[in-house]
Amino acid sequence: MGLFDRLRFRKKEKTPEERAEMRRVFATRYDHFRLLIQANTRAHELMGELEEALRGFTPYGMHFVRTLCTRISTSIYQMVRHLGELEAKGHDDLVAAMQAINERIMEELEPEAHGVGGQLVIDLAEVNRDHADLCGPKMAMLGEAGSSLGLRIPSGFVITVAAYQRFAQSQGLGVEIDRLIQTMAGDDRESVFQASSSIMQLIMEASLPDDLSSAILAAYDRLAENLGEAPDLAVRSSALGEDIEGSSFAGQYRSVLNVDRSSLLDAYREVVASKYSRQAMAYRLSHGIRDDDVAMSVGCMTMVEAVAGGVAYSGNPVNVRDDRVSISSVWGLPKPVVDGTAGTDEFIVARDPLRVAEVHVADKADMYVCSPHEGVCREELAGDKGAQPSLTEEQALLVARETVRVEEHFGTPQDIEWAMSPDGAFHLLQCRPLMRVSSGDNTAPAANLPEPALTGGKTASPGVGVGPAFTLRKDVDALSFPDGGVLILRQALPSRAALLDRASALISEQGGMAGHLANVAREFGVPALFGVKDAVGRFEDGRILTVDAEGRAVYDGAVEALLKDVPRQRIMRGSPVQGALRKAARHIVRLNLTNPESPEFKPANCRTLHDVMRYCHERAVNVMFEFGTHDDYIEAASRQLICDVPKQFWILNLDDGFSPEGLARKDRCILLEHIVSYPMRMLWEGMQAVPWEGPPPVHGRGLMSVMFEATMNPDLVPSAGTRYTQKNYFMVSKNYCSLQSRFGFHFCGVEALVGERVSENYASFQFKGGAANMERRIRRARFVGDLLEMFDFRVRVRQDNMFARVEGLDHDTMGNRLKIIGYLITHTRQLDMIMSNDAAVARRKERFLNDFKLFD
Repeated sequence: MGLFDRLRFRKKEKTPEERAEMRRVFATRYDHFRLLIQANTRAHELMGELEEALRGFTPYGMHFVRTLCTRISTSIYQMVRHLGELEAKGHDDLVAAMQAINERIMEELEPEAHGVGGQLVIDLAEVNRDHADLCGPKMAMLGEAGSSLGLRIPSGFVITVAAYQRFAQSQGLGVEIDRLIQTMAGDDRESVFQASSSIMQLIMEASLPDDLSSAILAAYDRLAENLGEAPDLAVRSSALGEDIEGSSFAGQYRSVLNVDRSSLLDAYREVVASKYSRQAMAYRLSHGIRDDDVAMSVGCMTMVEAVAGGVAYSGNPVNVRDDRVSISSVWGLPKPVVDGTAGTDEFIVARDPLRVAEVHVADKADMYVCSPHEGVCREELAGDKGAQPSLTEEQALLVARETVRVEEHFGTPQDIEWAMSPDGAFHLLQCRPLMRVSSGDNTAPAANLPEPALTGGKTASPGVGVGPAFTLRKDVDALSFPDGGVLILRQALPSRAALLDRASALISEQGGMAGHLANVAREFGVPALFGVKDAVGRFEDGRILTVDAEGRAVYDGAVEALLKDVPRQRIMRGSPVQGALRKAARHIVRLNLTNPESPEFKPANCRTLHDVMRYCHERAVNVMFEFGTHDDYIEAASRQLICDVPKQFWILNLDDGFSPEGLARKDRCILLEHIVSYPMRMLWEGMQAVPWEGPPPVHGRGLMSVMFEATMNPDLVPSAGTRYTQKNYFMVSKNYCSLQSRFGFHFCGVEALVGERVSENYASFQFKGGAANMERRIRRARFVGDLLEMFDFRVRVRQDNMFARVEGLDHDTMGNRLKIIGYLITHTRQLDMIMSNDAAVARRKERFLNDFKLFD
């Protein structure tokens, strides 16, 4: 073919307008790709939150679950949308697959609807355990004990769950409550408190439906007719989910005492409103109980004229091997016992035969009695009555005997509330399963402990906790309580349970193990020491304390000898909310599309959101590379980086990452000086700042571990042709950089956006793999994560996969963090080989930190 023929087939030179249009098209595609990658990063982080939530160490509720699943779905849908702009092929199939997955997720999150049928009011004498769904476990168990055991229980009636639902459906009340809850940030204490206040006020101001008001007042009138007088009532909560094993809601809802007919409807609203008290909302969040699962019924029972009252446990709540009955008692109504506001007498009764084994009499100053008008009032104890035991030995044995009977009937250890009337009769006011925890009495005490800063008190909840001291003197102080703080109180009020999900330990000057706050502390696994004299004002806020509840001691600082064996409690384990999240997660986190080369790698085979996410990312990267290497877009095509590194790096210019001189080169290569991408230059500077000296010296076992892993893992064999043998690519623009690379036996990915708008700046770093065994790879991932946490990164480690992200820092600080990432990419090569040598690891960490000073 002659010269003329060859010239005839040469491509026509593009006009300036055509070249401008191609640059515009490429810039538009780059913008969609950048937004897809950002959505991918968000989805990865949110899935990390989901996986952490499934571990169950931190509390959350259904609002968190629904919100998290929605955020994950939204992020991945953004990926689908932007991929559709890059590649139309298969888009409709991908949208259809995602819609089907979302429908399956929502089915798992739909609450079970409680029926709205049934009576609005039912006589307590007709209630038994079969009425738990209508009357709540508290009233159902009380009615059962009265009818089956012949125990004296108060007369009264129950305003049922059906009544609550009737109230919630009237005037749009339930819809408005749901709206307020949806606006609440569950992890923001102030937001929860504000929502609580708004909802409670809304309920108190709402009027009851006429048929409900009539039914309640008619029930009162029938009770008065049967008794021959107008009674004063105790109006108490009996919500669904209350007083069940492992979830007592002890003291979290309101009880209104000594209520007459004129105040009955207001008292009912007050108890219903207490469903949304801040402590009750915090309790549900911490136990993973859905608001939908807590319909409120209310028990209305005649007040018992009590000469003495209290709480009895059919076993020791902090020692499962101690089956003695523990009785806490005061003069008058049992209110000070359950509220933790005063000292109580304690009677320990042994079984077989029943006998009083121990008596501890408290110095009691006053008692609570029914007011002649309404409510209850406190009266001073006359003479030396406060120093006398509130029960005789015969009465203590009577309380113990009836407590054991209740335990035998229900088949589980019991926590009962009781009162003794002037005629010496025992009255059962409440019974529920007893929360018991092991105190670890069979373990030897730690040796060489320092001198305690404070001693004494009684173990209300066993365990050891450490954190900053925080003395709470008034309600507003609760907003400043720090996560992991040691809560110090004067009184063990039930309302303080709102802070237990954030507390590492609890110290109170007053209260005992029978109080509501002690119950909740045991449920939360928070070590608690009650009855500690002079605790308030003893420690400055922020002072680190170690609380040994079983040793009844408080120490300055973190006492490692006590902390080394303290287990972290999975407080969400087995909760309904965690169960719903686990079911939804099956359609979110599982990854089925693992091989992009497989013919099965297509939208129709996406069965989870992770599959959709994986497909979008893989296709987007491929499309951008194919688009960037097209001859028509040679200005943006990938170029090989000319550098003194024995690796091939290819740079894909997404937009404005190359200088004009770099774009003008005709050899498909690029010099570092022609790259204007700020994040790539910072990353590269960190990679090259300190020469790598080769793999660290290892002992024989470390080398054998690497050799064995290399022979067993096909992804580590260069001839295997896996995705890890591909080239190392940077994708860059002036303010953006993405790196996918293999260094040694590990694989890493970096993505960063750094500009003048601080709020948009971020850098993410993913680090995975290695050649040593899994234990060493995990330790290396944690080693890298620990270093990055020292420099503002949020870090998540799963097995040998470390993901870190930093954001919102200024331009120069982001550059510093990218240099640190670049340094770690280079200098963590084969570091997994020494991860079993603590001394070598410590030396390496010290060296890394010294090298990081070069970047300041």
